[in-house]
Amino acid sequence: MEHPILFISLILQALGLPVPHGLVGETLLAKLVSPHMTYTWLVMIFLILSAKLTLGELDVARPGKAQNFWEALIGGMEDFFASNMSKEGARMMFPMLATFALYIVVANLIGLMPGFMSPTSNLNITLGCTLIVIVTYHLLGIKYHGVGYIKHFMGPVWWLVPLMFPVEVVSHLGRILSLSIRLFGNIMAKETLLAILFMLAGAYFAPLPILCLGVLVSVIQALVFVLLSVVYFAGAMEEAH
Repeated sequence: MEHPILFISLILQALGLPVPHGLVGETLLAKLVSPHMTYTWLVMIFLILSAKLTLGELDVARPGKAQNFWEALIGGMEDFFASNMSKEGARMMFPMLATFALYIVVANLIGLMPGFMSPTSNLNITLGCTLIVIVTYHLLGIKYHGVGYIKHFMGPVWWLVPLMFPVEVVSHLGRILSLSIRLFGNIMAKETLLAILFMLAGAYFAPLPILCLGVLVSVIQALVFVLLSVVYFAGAMEEAH
């Protein structure tokens, strides 16, 4: 089975590094240069360099277009988080949530370009992001409520505990599947459909409607992931009822 023609795969081949023939390489080095890993690093480098190059020196009196863009984006995300959780919680969790939002939306969109792939079309990436969210909101619950956090799993009255506790445990485990597989499935479907259309209908006008739909799906899936994360964090910090 030949490896897919990907931009970074060609670079790896020119450098004499192993090019994985599947989603994950066999050796340790091949795993480190697997497409979902290399394109994750590419997205990270893009975000870091774009912020570094566009911001420069901040000017409060006469901000430039790039500074206005970043201020509007950051301010909009901050207001969005604060509208769904407390201001204190939104300010505390803003770095993580904003990082997830920017990373996921760019990672989703990069796969629309020929020769590139979305790292979020690999379950390892989406599951990794999901586990960070799951562990974080449980730590938030313990931080805000201590041992009393267990009340979130007990239900409204004591005699429902034998029924509600297993239901709540299964519900929280289901959130792992909900976050990871939803994002992975939608982006994988987008990439697969685009690949089929490019092969069957050509690389120009035929896939254009799917490309437009892919942009919409990429943005919506990033929004859904971040919104659910905000809801989970807010639920862990509020008092159990």
